[in-house]
Amino acid sequence: MRRRRAGGPGGDGAGMRERAPRSPKEPRGRFPRSRGSREARRSRSIWSRDFGLFFVARAIAKLGDTMLPVALAAGLLQYGYGAGAVGLAMAASVGCFAGLVIFGGVFADRFSTRLLMIGADATRLVSQSLAAVMFFTGHVVLWEICVIGAVNGAASAIFQPGVASTVPRLAADVQAANGAIRVAESGSQLAGPAVAGLLVAFASPGLVFAAHAGTYALSALCLILLRLPPAAPGTQAVRTRFRTELVDGWKEFRARQWLWGVIAVWCVLQIGASGPAVPLIATEITQEHGPRAYGLVNSALGAGTVIGGLVALRLRPRRMLRAGSLALFAFALFPAVVGAGLDVPWMMAGCLVAGTGMSFWGVMWATSVQTQVPHEVLNRIHAYDVAGSLAMAPVGQALAGPASGAFGTRHVLLAGGVVTLLSATALLAIPGVRNLVRADARPTPATLPVPRPEQEPARPGTRNR
Repeated sequence: MRRRRAGGPGGDGAGMRERAPRSPKEPRGRFPRSRGSREARRSRSIWSRDFGLFFVARAIAKLGDTMLPVALAAGLLQYGYGAGAVGLAMAASVGCFAGLVIFGGVFADRFSTRLLMIGADATRLVSQSLAAVMFFTGHVVLWEICVIGAVNGAASAIFQPGVASTVPRLAADVQAANGAIRVAESGSQLAGPAVAGLLVAFASPGLVFAAHAGTYALSALCLILLRLPPAAPGTQAVRTRFRTELVDGWKEFRARQWLWGVIAVWCVLQIGASGPAVPLIATEITQEHGPRAYGLVNSALGAGTVIGGLVALRLRPRRMLRAGSLALFAFALFPAVVGAGLDVPWMMAGCLVAGTGMSFWGVMWATSVQTQVPHEVLNRIHAYDVAGSLAMAPVGQALAGPASGAFGTRHVLLAGGVVTLLSATALLAIPGVRNLVRADARPTPATLPVPRPEQEPARPGTRNR
């Protein structure tokens, strides 16, 4: 007679029982779908009105952000400034963001994240509108552009930490939500530079700044229409002094080996691979094959990030960071294929694979942070994550030129591929990263098997208890 394990697939097999007889009306070989399973699948669907609004807000904002570098470069060069001025204007924004995002995490844990994000979008709408007016009127002064960039960076530092806690409140399936957002942002990253280039070619850089301001207006509108569900009971932290909460966030970050371990490895990756790769790859491909080839390689990398997001929508590994670390090995192809001097089609193929691996890692990492960290400190933890991830990127970019002059561009890029392989290996060597089990795969108290008390043999004149 056929038997099955007690307690379903998660049972320990200690108890066995006969299968219940099949109802005469029940078709042979088929089992009716339970109402509970249908409701469970429905509850895990990510697409709702509110998540759709947040999805659109993130996609539109990313579109505008990827248009900005083209507008800055074309606009400042048109008014007689050099490449150094373009870098200074971009550094003003990135520097303020990296320096203030930790404080933005504390604000996000103290106040309404939705209102903070709306306020940040409104601030960037005003600042980018001022930049558009400056370029339309021909009154372009570098220090004023840098001040506008600094304001944008500060507003982004207020906006970004709240993203981490918003996704889990809008979608039951956090991984699928992050995958969908990654696909949307990757698509915007592909379209943004192309749209900006067309606007500059047929109109003026001022129109790009105006369009960028418009993306923040649309993002703010979506967030105004958004209705966040209330936070779960017991997830609100007790409010203390600002400095105390900042220190508490650092303690929570330091207490998790998988968190600080990943950020430590990421700092090495930024210095030795990712930081130098961006300017050196742009220079090498443009000089050897022309700007059109660089655009094709960049598009292949962006297409890979879209594929990685789609893969992350389907694959659900039990140990997410282990799977993400394995996928990160593919990112070594990004600098290596250029350093090896391959033809453009091979470089495009390598960057396609590299983008897929990096995007898959990004979804696994974001989902792990959002599901493993307590909600009351999530925004602060995310702020430390973002700050640590960006801290060493300028160092790597600054070292790119001297290293290229000393060893040659191709040798530096090949070394970047080796550093990427070593970084992925180091992630797998950290026990906290390698063994972290996804939150929804852990047994809860309600699902743990209840041990049955063993019955003692009956004694004469007594009853079993």
